[in-house]
Amino acid sequence: MDWEELNPVEGDDEKHTEVERKVQAARCMDCGTPFCQTHSGCPVNNLIPEWNNLVYQGQWADAIDRLHKTNNFPEFTGRVCPAPCEGSCVAGLVDGPVTIKNIEYSIVDRAWQDGLIQPRIPRERSGMTVAVVGSGPAGLATADQLNQMGHKVTVFERADRVGGLLMYGIPNMKLEKETVERRVDLLREEGIEFVTNANIGYNVDANELRANFDSVCLCLGSTKPRDLPVPGRELKGVHFAMVSYVTIHCSGPQSIEHTVPFFPSVENVFC
Repeated sequence: MDWEELNPVEGDDEKHTEVERKVQAARCMDCGTPFCQTHSGCPVNNLIPEWNNLVYQGQWADAIDRLHKTNNFPEFTGRVCPAPCEGSCVAGLVDGPVTIKNIEYSIVDRAWQDGLIQPRIPRERSGMTVAVVGSGPAGLATADQLNQMGHKVTVFERADRVGGLLMYGIPNMKLEKETVERRVDLLREEGIEFVTNANIGYNVDANELRANFDSVCLCLGSTKPRDLPVPGRELKGVHFAMVSYVTIHCSGPQSIEHTVPFFPSVENVFC
């Protein structure tokens, strides 16, 4: 069974050619009011018109630099983001929206392939230490920003692998775990320390963190699902999605038949 990503690769009909990417980037230049990078579009305020223009000009190194200015991990968002930027695209009022997500995906993947993404080791250290609790998207981004400021950062994760939701909550078909590990390895090279199997308040004393670090930053996720009081909720075969995904990612696909059914069907629904 194929558990790999569904994102298009070179040779797929769904993947843009160089010409199509340039056409899409050029369409972006017809816009005078880029709502794609406002509060109604990109949640992280990506400089979308700027890196679209750089792609049009073939300046890929500058494009990834501009993308990284607002987005720590574009290889994640380029794969799993629902792309509200495209819903806000002005060009979409008269035609299909510019394929912003596809261009973002292309920029960061090309940057990795061309060796444009390299460890950025801070030249100077502040002497300050920070403990970041949680290694999901928020924790990793926080650790990255603080490390680049020169602080010594240690990330504590209660699971056995770093990544949080990226590692345990998103199916492989949308985000391969090698993609997450590649970025985590880069963060390690940049000086960030990761401690796994560290459940604060259980096997790690919270008071020790406060005593051993100058600052503690909580970047916690929620593994407690929100139940839905809807008709049919009590029926057999209705499972909480996060509980099921975490079980499968922890144990592997081979555990499916021994835990809960993985594939949605008439009998099995994930909420």
